[in-house]
Amino acid sequence: MSSAFLPSRRSLLATAGTGFGLLALDYLLAAEEEKAPGADRAVNPLAVRKPHHAAKAKRVIFLYMPGGPSHVDLFDPKPRLERDNGKPLPFEKPKLERTKTGNLLASPWKFGKHGRSGVEVSELLPRVAACVDDICVIRSMVADNINHTGAALQMCTGEQAFSRPSMGSWLVYGLGTENQNLPGFVVVSPAEVFQGAQLWASSFLPSVYQGTLVRDMKNPIANLHTGTGEAEQRDKLDALKQFNELHKRGRPSDSQLDARIASFELAFRMQREAPEAFDISRESAKVQAMYGIGTPATDLFGRQCLMGRRLLERGVRFVQLFDAPANNAWDHHGGIRENLPKRCQAVDQPIAALLTDLKTRGLLDDTLVLWGGEFGRTPTAEGGNGREHHPFGFSMWLAGGGIKGGMAHGATDEFGWHAVEKKVHVHDLHATILHLMGLDHTKLTFRHGGRDYRLTDVHGEVVKEILG
Repeated sequence: MSSAFLPSRRSLLATAGTGFGLLALDYLLAAEEEKAPGADRAVNPLAVRKPHHAAKAKRVIFLYMPGGPSHVDLFDPKPRLERDNGKPLPFEKPKLERTKTGNLLASPWKFGKHGRSGVEVSELLPRVAACVDDICVIRSMVADNINHTGAALQMCTGEQAFSRPSMGSWLVYGLGTENQNLPGFVVVSPAEVFQGAQLWASSFLPSVYQGTLVRDMKNPIANLHTGTGEAEQRDKLDALKQFNELHKRGRPSDSQLDARIASFELAFRMQREAPEAFDISRESAKVQAMYGIGTPATDLFGRQCLMGRRLLERGVRFVQLFDAPANNAWDHHGGIRENLPKRCQAVDQPIAALLTDLKTRGLLDDTLVLWGGEFGRTPTAEGGNGREHHPFGFSMWLAGGGIKGGMAHGATDEFGWHAVEKKVHVHDLHATILHLMGLDHTKLTFRHGGRDYRLTDVHGEVVKEILG
């Protein structure tokens, strides 16, 4: 049986890469193709579920900078680099190396202390620096892979070599989502990213938990409108439900039939609520200007951040924004003096506006904001004006949602090469995010292929020092 008010399966499959075409396909087919453990998940896979313990955060927005932002130019000042600029690194580089970088390269930009806390931030991010009292900068991040593919997979899924569920998928699987009329996990990426859909896939979790991709900022919801009126759609849906109920009478133990019926209802509700949620034109001119919309340098990421705020306040559990005007936009092997300021200018005002807006609306206290890429960049020069990939010690930051603001956690050595104090591995970061959301990372598991999997595999410790 099919519903005339929804696109056909054929059309959904044909548009599976265009945002809500993929979403509709997932919601219509996930219940009959896959079954999550527990009858409640089979009937309503997105229903809100109790956390393992009291949560500090209800929702997450991950501001992802693909390519790897340079920590020594943004959040980790190194006076020793200035003093020894142009000299060789005075110790042997790790064996895990892609290219032979040259001598030490000091940051061309100045750092200053900001806020009551005095945390140092680069002059390239003046507006984010003004929010530093709400931010915890982790200066001792470490990852295991030096290439984009493996490192980005690890940052987004916990695994660097194989397909695994993304962090957003795990969170929606564990907690459900507060708004049953919108997807629980939304990804906004205006351009392709090198690793693609693997970064927001649900892998072996039911496909209902994968991220819904928004690519077109002007028309984010593809294949959602039907061209018929709401009353007519309601009549058709009621008729379809009657046929499905008759079909179910002979199969009382098959809970997936209930899920299929519920999926049609959800698609109908999305047609009513989703267009409004994604429509940033409903925001005032003042709010749009605050995010930098209308200014060429900041317009694109400003639209992403404002859309993210609208989704968060409407109950979406996990939003991931890729700063992707081009593939791996923060991958500065060359031209860093010219290109890093451009990327910072593009995101600085929108991110500061997001933090301020969330705080003004009373949402920052229970919204966890995460910023970073898959790794950092080398303190040594690639060519004369670039930096190589660097997973050995780099910076990320968090704000809101139970995080202790106005602090820098951990440290790299005096050159910015190795994390030497209070190391935070990617697994530790994931464990901490789950903890803030009320989930024990050792208990959030899914049995697949004869074993229990989790986001942190068999690793991870909660970083308690950064909790508020």
